[in-house]
Amino acid sequence: MQTVNKSVNILGIETSCDETAAAVVADGRVVCSSVVASQIDLHAKYGGVVPEIASRAHLENIYPVINAAIEQAGLSPTDIDAIAVANQPGLTVALIVGVTAAKTLCFAWDKSLIAVNHLHAHLQSAMLGEAKLSLPAVALIVSGGHTCLYNCRSPLELELLGSTIDDAAGEAFDKVASILKLSYPGGPVIEKIAKTGNPKSLKLPRSMLGADSLDFSFSGLKTAVLYHCCGQDMKGENKVSQMSQNEIADIAASFQEAVVDVLVKKTKRAIDKVGAKTVLLGGGVAANGYLRLRMQQMCDSVLPDGKLLVAPKQYCTDNAVMIASLAYHKFKAGLFADLTLEPKAAGL
Repeated sequence: MQTVNKSVNILGIETSCDETAAAVVADGRVVCSSVVASQIDLHAKYGGVVPEIASRAHLENIYPVINAAIEQAGLSPTDIDAIAVANQPGLTVALIVGVTAAKTLCFAWDKSLIAVNHLHAHLQSAMLGEAKLSLPAVALIVSGGHTCLYNCRSPLELELLGSTIDDAAGEAFDKVASILKLSYPGGPVIEKIAKTGNPKSLKLPRSMLGADSLDFSFSGLKTAVLYHCCGQDMKGENKVSQMSQNEIADIAASFQEAVVDVLVKKTKRAIDKVGAKTVLLGGGVAANGYLRLRMQQMCDSVLPDGKLLVAPKQYCTDNAVMIASLAYHKFKAGLFADLTLEPKAAGL
């Protein structure tokens, strides 16, 4: 009698910041469903994520989103093999909603619980379409809260090489967008405006933090834009309202150029350090088309096959597909959590 191999179906839950997400992924690669309830409109008027508002929205959305993901997958709870949840890093008041929901469902449905690091999961988004990954890989996560470089030896073996010491790249995009009186979130609008600007019009700093450093710093860059718009003594009015659209586009292009320069150069340093064969790129800022272009150009010049794996744009921002996908590897390795699992604000 022939044995039929059953797929491993994992329900993933993500509530680390301002997206309530659930997804079902089979065998770590087949996306059966993906549901995301965005909170952008709730936070837009504040120019950033308000933790209490995020937490309340998660409470309202979490079970409808989970139910929609299971229904979209055409499955029932009995078909789910394990429940995975992002428990770190992120906003504690947001994480606790997802962790509590996951633990409750594991208890009610008698399922195994898998804890997932949200940042590590971002890299899984870049691996989704790759059947055989050439390792080692340098992995760059660029998001609103984090900018990190890893030496990736396997989906479960990540060595932190460097991270931001102040503002993350995505946070800098949001703050500069605010200075330029642009909408939130800042990344997409700056990218759009920068296309018509001159990236060499404004001399902005590139903080490399030493010849061998793999850490990041974007605070000085953000401050340089602020001084350009408001004066060195910060006593003058923000001049943006008197600027032409071309002048604003030039600032946006110069800022984007500086951020991308640093990201690409630091990634090149990491490639040289670990002898990488592949570069993985994930996180919200990985959706930036100019970053993708520049990173591919660099990979073409230094890697034998120019192997750059970038998360599909729909999986660059926070989602639960990446949670369930990484959880599959932990499922196969027998790495389960118990119902005492707690959220952690930090964790690289």
